[in-house]
Amino acid sequence: MVEPTRAVPGHPTVVLVHGFCLDMGTFHFQRKMLTERGEHRIVAYDQPGHGRSGRLETGEYDLAALGRTLRRVIDRTTPEGPLVLVGHSMGGMAIMAFAELFPEMFGDRVVGTVLMATSGGLLAETKLVAPALLGRIGAPVLYMVSNATRYGGTVIDKARRSTTNVAWLLTRRYGFGTSKPSPALVSYVETMNSRTSADTVTRYLRTLATHSRYPALAALAGTPVLVVVGDKDMITPVTHSEEIVRRLPHAEFVKIHEGGHVVMLEHADEVNAALARFLEAL
Repeated sequence: MVEPTRAVPGHPTVVLVHGFCLDMGTFHFQRKMLTERGEHRIVAYDQPGHGRSGRLETGEYDLAALGRTLRRVIDRTTPEGPLVLVGHSMGGMAIMAFAELFPEMFGDRVVGTVLMATSGGLLAETKLVAPALLGRIGAPVLYMVSNATRYGGTVIDKARRSTTNVAWLLTRRYGFGTSKPSPALVSYVETMNSRTSADTVTRYLRTLATHSRYPALAALAGTPVLVVVGDKDMITPVTHSEEIVRRLPHAEFVKIHEGGHVVMLEHADEVNAALARFLEAL
Protein backbone atom coordinates (compact mmCIF):
# COMPACT_ATOMS: atom_id res chain seq x y z
CA MET A 1 0.00 0.00 0.00
CA VAL A 2 1.54 3.32 -1.14
CA GLU A 3 0.40 6.83 -0.25
CA PRO A 4 2.18 9.60 -2.16
CA THR A 5 1.38 13.30 -1.95
CA ARG A 6 1.64 15.87 -4.74
CA ALA A 7 4.99 16.83 -6.19
CA VAL A 8 6.68 20.01 -4.97
CA PRO A 9 8.97 21.54 -7.63
CA GLY A 10 12.51 22.26 -6.52
CA HIS A 11 12.46 20.06 -3.43
CA PRO A 12 13.33 16.36 -3.02
CA THR A 13 10.58 13.83 -2.43
CA VAL A 14 10.78 12.25 1.03
CA VAL A 15 10.29 8.47 1.04
CA LEU A 16 9.38 6.98 4.44
CA VAL A 17 10.32 3.35 5.07
CA HIS A 18 8.92 1.86 8.29
CA GLY A 19 10.22 -0.89 10.53
CA PHE A 20 9.48 -4.46 11.60
CA CYS A 21 5.90 -5.18 12.73
CA LEU A 22 4.88 -1.55 12.22
CA ASP A 23 3.38 0.33 9.27
CA MET A 24 3.45 3.76 7.64
CA GLY A 25 1.67 5.13 10.70
CA THR A 26 5.03 5.02 12.46
CA PHE A 27 5.84 8.35 10.80
CA HIS A 28 2.55 10.05 11.74
CA PHE A 29 4.17 13.11 13.31
CA GLN A 30 6.82 13.44 10.60
CA ARG A 31 4.19 13.32 7.87
CA LYS A 32 2.14 15.91 9.73
CA MET A 33 5.15 18.22 10.06
CA LEU A 34 6.19 17.84 6.43
CA THR A 35 2.62 18.35 5.21
CA GLU A 36 2.26 21.53 7.24
CA ARG A 37 5.56 22.87 5.89
CA GLY A 38 4.44 22.07 2.35
CA GLU A 39 7.95 21.97 0.94
CA HIS A 40 8.32 18.28 0.18
CA ARG A 41 6.31 15.60 -1.52
CA ILE A 42 5.88 12.57 0.74
CA VAL A 43 5.79 8.91 -0.27
CA ALA A 44 4.85 6.46 2.49
CA TYR A 45 4.17 2.77 2.04
CA ASP A 46 3.59 -0.42 4.01
CA GLN A 47 6.29 -3.05 3.74
CA PRO A 48 5.23 -6.50 2.43
CA GLY A 49 3.20 -8.34 5.06
CA HIS A 50 2.65 -5.17 7.09
CA GLY A 51 -0.23 -2.73 7.38
CA ARG A 52 -2.39 -2.78 4.27
CA SER A 53 0.18 -4.50 2.04
CA GLY A 54 -0.33 -8.12 1.12
CA ARG A 55 1.68 -11.04 2.44
CA LEU A 56 4.10 -13.10 0.43
CA GLU A 57 2.39 -16.28 -0.68
CA THR A 58 5.55 -18.38 -0.72
CA GLY A 59 9.13 -18.28 0.52
CA GLU A 60 10.74 -16.26 3.28
CA TYR A 61 10.85 -12.51 3.49
CA ASP A 62 14.30 -11.22 2.62
CA LEU A 63 15.93 -7.82 3.12
CA ALA A 64 17.14 -7.88 -0.47
CA ALA A 65 13.50 -8.26 -1.50
CA LEU A 66 12.67 -5.21 0.64
CA GLY A 67 15.41 -3.29 -1.16
CA ARG A 68 13.86 -4.24 -4.48
CA THR A 69 10.41 -3.31 -3.15
CA LEU A 70 11.75 0.15 -2.28
CA ARG A 71 13.08 0.46 -5.84
CA ARG A 72 9.67 -0.47 -7.25
CA VAL A 73 7.98 2.10 -5.02
CA ILE A 74 10.40 4.77 -6.26
CA ASP A 75 9.99 3.76 -9.91
CA ARG A 76 6.21 3.78 -9.58
CA THR A 77 5.78 7.01 -7.63
CA THR A 78 8.87 9.11 -8.37
CA PRO A 79 10.60 7.98 -11.58
CA GLU A 80 12.63 11.18 -11.72
CA GLY A 81 13.82 13.94 -9.43
CA PRO A 82 15.78 14.00 -6.16
CA LEU A 83 14.89 11.80 -3.20
CA VAL A 84 15.52 11.68 0.51
CA LEU A 85 15.15 8.22 2.04
CA VAL A 86 14.05 7.98 5.68
CA GLY A 87 14.21 4.54 7.28
CA HIS A 88 13.34 3.39 10.79
CA SER A 89 14.70 0.12 12.19
CA MET A 90 14.07 -2.56 9.52
CA GLY A 91 13.28 0.32 7.17
CA GLY A 92 16.86 1.53 7.57
CA MET A 93 18.04 -2.01 6.83
CA ALA A 94 15.87 -2.03 3.70
CA ILE A 95 17.57 1.19 2.60
CA MET A 96 20.97 -0.48 3.14
CA ALA A 97 19.82 -3.44 1.04
CA PHE A 98 18.65 -0.94 -1.60
CA ALA A 99 22.09 0.73 -1.49
CA GLU A 100 23.76 -2.66 -1.88
CA LEU A 101 21.66 -3.45 -4.95
CA PHE A 102 21.51 0.01 -6.52
CA PRO A 103 24.54 2.07 -5.42
CA GLU A 104 24.25 4.17 -8.57
CA MET A 105 21.02 5.68 -7.19
CA PHE A 106 22.94 7.64 -4.56
CA GLY A 107 24.06 11.03 -5.84
CA ASP A 108 21.84 12.32 -8.62
CA ARG A 109 18.68 10.63 -7.33
CA VAL A 110 19.10 9.96 -3.61
CA VAL A 111 20.48 13.23 -2.27
CA GLY A 112 20.11 12.43 1.42
CA THR A 113 19.45 9.53 3.79
CA VAL A 114 18.03 9.47 7.32
CA LEU A 115 18.62 6.34 9.40
CA MET A 116 16.57 6.12 12.60
CA ALA A 117 17.07 3.50 15.32
CA THR A 118 18.62 1.00 12.95
CA SER A 119 21.67 -1.20 12.49
CA GLY A 120 24.09 -2.22 9.78
CA GLY A 121 25.09 -5.48 11.40
CA LEU A 122 23.98 -8.61 13.19
CA LEU A 123 21.06 -8.37 15.60
CA ALA A 124 19.88 -10.79 18.26
CA GLU A 125 16.55 -12.39 17.31
CA THR A 126 15.04 -12.04 20.74
CA LYS A 127 15.62 -8.29 20.87
CA LEU A 128 13.90 -7.83 17.54
CA VAL A 129 11.05 -10.11 18.39
CA ALA A 130 10.37 -9.07 21.98
CA PRO A 131 8.16 -6.00 21.47
CA ALA A 132 6.46 -7.23 18.34
CA LEU A 133 5.91 -10.95 18.61
CA LEU A 134 6.21 -11.55 22.36
CA GLY A 135 3.89 -8.63 22.85
CA ARG A 136 1.16 -10.91 21.52
CA ILE A 137 2.64 -14.22 22.63
CA GLY A 138 3.99 -13.89 26.15
CA ALA A 139 6.97 -15.59 27.75
CA PRO A 140 5.44 -19.11 27.85
CA VAL A 141 5.57 -19.27 24.08
CA LEU A 142 9.14 -17.98 23.71
CA TYR A 143 10.24 -21.51 22.91
CA MET A 144 7.93 -21.46 19.90
CA VAL A 145 9.67 -18.34 18.59
CA SER A 146 13.10 -19.89 18.93
CA ASN A 147 11.80 -22.92 17.01
CA ALA A 148 9.64 -21.12 14.48
CA THR A 149 10.14 -23.80 11.85
CA ARG A 150 8.39 -26.32 14.14
CA TYR A 151 5.31 -24.20 14.85
CA GLY A 152 3.06 -22.59 12.28
CA GLY A 153 1.83 -19.02 12.40
CA THR A 154 -1.71 -20.21 13.24
CA VAL A 155 -0.53 -21.91 16.44
CA ILE A 156 1.39 -18.84 17.56
CA ASP A 157 -1.47 -16.48 16.69
CA LYS A 158 -3.80 -18.40 19.00
CA ALA A 159 -1.34 -17.91 21.84
CA ARG A 160 -0.97 -14.22 21.04
CA ARG A 161 -4.68 -13.53 21.40
CA SER A 162 -4.65 -14.65 25.04
CA THR A 163 -2.04 -12.13 26.26
CA THR A 164 -3.26 -8.64 25.35
CA ASN A 165 -2.17 -7.04 28.65
CA VAL A 166 1.30 -8.53 28.32
CA ALA A 167 1.43 -7.10 24.81
CA TRP A 168 0.84 -3.56 26.04
CA LEU A 169 3.39 -3.84 28.85
CA LEU A 170 6.11 -5.29 26.62
CA THR A 171 5.47 -2.64 23.98
CA ARG A 172 5.94 0.03 26.63
CA ARG A 173 9.11 -1.59 27.96
CA TYR A 174 10.86 -2.31 24.67
CA GLY A 175 9.52 0.47 22.49
CA PHE A 176 9.91 3.50 24.75
CA GLY A 177 12.72 5.12 26.72
CA THR A 178 10.85 7.37 29.12
CA SER A 179 9.65 5.86 32.40
CA LYS A 180 6.06 6.97 31.86
CA PRO A 181 5.36 7.19 28.11
CA SER A 182 2.00 8.33 26.80
CA PRO A 183 -0.45 5.41 27.20
CA ALA A 184 -2.08 6.48 23.93
CA LEU A 185 1.24 6.18 22.08
CA VAL A 186 1.93 2.79 23.64
CA SER A 187 -1.49 1.59 22.50
CA TYR A 188 -0.89 3.08 19.05
CA VAL A 189 2.35 1.11 18.63
CA GLU A 190 0.90 -2.07 20.15
CA THR A 191 -1.99 -1.90 17.70
CA MET A 192 0.45 -1.78 14.78
CA ASN A 193 2.34 -4.72 16.28
CA SER A 194 -0.83 -6.76 16.75
CA ARG A 195 -1.90 -6.31 13.13
CA THR A 196 1.24 -8.10 11.94
CA SER A 197 0.58 -11.83 11.79
CA ALA A 198 2.87 -14.33 13.49
CA ASP A 199 3.35 -15.93 10.07
CA THR A 200 4.82 -12.67 8.77
CA VAL A 201 6.96 -12.26 11.88
CA THR A 202 8.46 -15.73 11.77
CA ARG A 203 9.20 -15.43 8.06
CA TYR A 204 11.17 -12.23 8.69
CA LEU A 205 13.24 -13.62 11.56
CA ARG A 206 16.03 -15.22 9.59
CA THR A 207 16.78 -12.28 7.32
CA LEU A 208 16.78 -9.83 10.23
CA ALA A 209 18.97 -12.02 12.42
CA THR A 210 21.58 -12.40 9.66
CA HIS A 211 21.52 -8.78 8.47
CA SER A 212 25.07 -7.55 7.82
CA ARG A 213 25.39 -4.70 5.34
CA TYR A 214 28.06 -2.36 6.64
CA PRO A 215 29.88 -2.41 3.25
CA ALA A 216 26.69 -1.15 1.59
CA LEU A 217 27.02 2.07 3.58
CA ALA A 218 29.83 3.07 1.21
CA ALA A 219 27.17 4.07 -1.32
CA LEU A 220 26.02 6.78 1.13
CA ALA A 221 29.50 8.26 1.60
CA GLY A 222 29.03 10.96 -1.03
CA THR A 223 25.65 12.25 0.13
CA PRO A 224 24.38 13.83 3.38
CA VAL A 225 23.32 11.39 6.09
CA LEU A 226 21.44 11.91 9.35
CA VAL A 227 21.56 9.20 12.03
CA VAL A 228 18.99 9.40 14.85
CA VAL A 229 18.75 7.12 17.87
CA GLY A 230 17.23 7.15 21.34
CA ASP A 231 19.79 6.76 24.12
CA LYS A 232 17.60 4.09 25.77
CA ASP A 233 16.81 2.07 22.65
CA MET A 234 16.72 -1.57 23.79
CA ILE A 235 16.21 -3.08 20.33
CA THR A 236 18.89 -1.31 18.26
CA PRO A 237 21.09 0.20 20.97
CA VAL A 238 23.14 3.36 20.54
CA THR A 239 26.25 1.31 19.73
CA HIS A 240 24.66 0.24 16.43
CA SER A 241 24.16 3.85 15.35
CA GLU A 242 27.64 4.76 16.54
CA GLU A 243 29.07 2.05 14.29
CA ILE A 244 27.18 3.50 11.31
CA VAL A 245 28.57 6.95 12.09
CA ARG A 246 32.08 5.51 12.46
CA ARG A 247 31.79 4.20 8.91
CA LEU A 248 30.14 7.43 7.70
CA PRO A 249 32.07 10.11 9.60
CA HIS A 250 30.41 12.92 7.65
CA ALA A 251 26.99 11.92 9.02
CA GLU A 252 25.13 14.14 11.45
CA PHE A 253 24.47 12.18 14.64
CA VAL A 254 21.49 13.03 16.86
CA LYS A 255 21.06 11.11 20.11
CA ILE A 256 17.70 11.70 21.80
CA HIS A 257 17.66 11.76 25.61
CA GLU A 258 15.32 9.16 27.11
CA GLY A 259 14.40 7.96 23.67
CA GLY A 260 13.42 4.36 22.94
CA HIS A 261 13.05 2.43 19.72
CA VAL A 262 10.02 4.37 18.43
CA VAL A 263 11.86 7.61 19.01
CA MET A 264 10.04 9.42 16.18
CA LEU A 265 6.76 8.94 18.04
CA GLU A 266 8.01 9.28 21.60
CA HIS A 267 10.07 12.45 20.96
CA ALA A 268 8.44 13.73 17.80
CA ASP A 269 9.37 17.38 18.30
CA GLU A 270 13.08 16.66 18.60
CA VAL A 271 13.11 14.23 15.71
CA ASN A 272 11.08 16.63 13.56
CA ALA A 273 13.47 19.47 14.32
CA ALA A 274 16.46 17.35 13.31
CA LEU A 275 14.71 16.19 10.14
CA ALA A 276 13.69 19.74 9.20
CA ARG A 277 17.26 21.02 9.69
CA PHE A 278 18.60 18.18 7.58
CA LEU A 279 16.19 18.88 4.72
CA GLU A 280 16.85 22.62 4.83
CA ALA A 281 20.59 22.03 4.50
CA LEU A 282 20.30 19.94 1.32
